[in-house]
Amino acid sequence: MKNKLTVPKEIIENKILIMREEKVILSIHIAELYNVETKVLNQAVKRNIGRFPDDFMFQLTEEETRCLVSQNVTPHIKYFGGHLPYAFTEQGVAMLSGVLKSQRAVAVNIAIIRAFASLRKLLSSHKELTEKLKKLDEKVGKHNLEIYKIFEAIRQLMRFEDKPRKKIGFLA
Repeated sequence: MKNKLTVPKEIIENKILIMREEKVILSIHIAELYNVETKVLNQAVKRNIGRFPDDFMFQLTEEETRCLVSQNVTPHIKYFGGHLPYAFTEQGVAMLSGVLKSQRAVAVNIAIIRAFASLRKLLSSHKELTEKLKKLDEKVGKHNLEIYKIFEAIRQLMRFEDKPRKKIGFLA
């Protein structure tokens, strides 16, 4: 039996942030996607805290939380309900499927993990393209002005691509 998910992939991707050099999704956003209160999610995690080592989940500091508000990732500090939010890595999201067992939680977990995988693939291809351009640039050298201008134009386009990613929830 296939679970039907009513949450579009783009909404999930918009919730994924980069914090402490990790791709994460905040507890408040996971709770929204699961359609449960954040405190219910947090209680389930605390009851099963042994399943969530530091590389699966961490709690944001006050400074990180203020930074999210100042960068308009969240509307106001009150959005977090008076508690510092938790950030779940891809592994932490996978572990949540064993903690929250509703059909919606399982379906949303699958979608979130797919979104993490899609993001990883996109970032990997961007990195590979950058590396290939660097090697090609070294071969050609900067003696040929026309080719150099083409490389610069491509680099400008790649930098332009980074800007829309901020709109979907990534921190610089």
